Amino acid sequence: MVLLRPAADARTARVRALLLLSRPWFWPLGWAAAYAGSVLATHRWLPPAATLPRSLAALVVLGPLLWTAVLAVNDRYDLPSDRRNRRKASAPLVTGLLTAADLMRWHHGAALAALVLAATAVGPAFALGTAVVLLLGWLYSAPPVRLKTRPGLDVAANALAVGVLAPLAGWSLHRPVTGYPLLVALLGLFLVAALYLPTTVLDVAADRVAGDVTAAVRWGTRACRRAGLVLWSAATVVWLAVCHLDLLVRRESWLLQDLWAPVLVAGYAVAVRRPTIARLAGVCLLFAVPAADFLTAWITVGRT
Repeated sequence: MVLLRPAADARTARVRALLLLSRPWFWPLGWAAAYAGSVLATHRWLPPAATLPRSLAALVVLGPLLWTAVLAVNDRYDLPSDRRNRRKASAPLVTGLLTAADLMRWHHGAALAALVLAATAVGPAFALGTAVVLLLGWLYSAPPVRLKTRPGLDVAANALAVGVLAPLAGWSLHRPVTGYPLLVALLGLFLVAALYLPTTVLDVAADRVAGDVTAAVRWGTRACRRAGLVLWSAATVVWLAVCHLDLLVRRESWLLQDLWAPVLVAGYAVAVRRPTIARLAGVCLLFAVPAADFLTAWITVGRT
């Protein structure tokens, strides 16, 4: 047994490295967005029993498979800046637990698995969206395109993938994608763009040294924080307009939405003064309050 321990320890280390690579703390981003899309499509908190197998398959695609595929490419080509970034000191490629070849094998394997599962267990619209997200992930990280170093396009790529395609994926489980509300798509674009911009501030020093011209490197950290606040405020205005103009749901009182709007804007402003992943996650939780209230009204209307 003693002779087998080093091999067992090595396997455990590689499994842990794979978990670090796939960032399980990011999986809920895709899940939450897709769940919102599912609720919008069905007017129900839980999906119909008939769609449960497809919904579970979608969770696997939107969670471990897509994030592993996208982040493997990201870590592979971010190595020069990650080596200079204290926040990325435990990244598997930086520590040597995984090699660049390992990351590309995991990328190809996870991408193939995501496409096959999406096509066979979910549906063609979901599979097409999965392919688009994988393409955006590659273009974002890999040269020669490397959208990460093209300020503006980097924001658009992330906002499209997480803000539009993820909730649309949940919607597509139940209804044709052509019926997806355009205002919800616009709201998703604003929200995710506002959340993405402060992440470029986190790594600005390492990116500058590595020669990666990100949004924060090109425009400066203050400009990125201000642009994020403008986008977040615009999303809040769109949200209130949807509520009060009865554009999607008619309800007599939107008191919680009105009271919570300044909390949303103030919370974002405080969080991005010194942004961290934890603080941005807190901003997402702040948004969950009015989102839950709106979806409650949406479900109530759907039952009448």
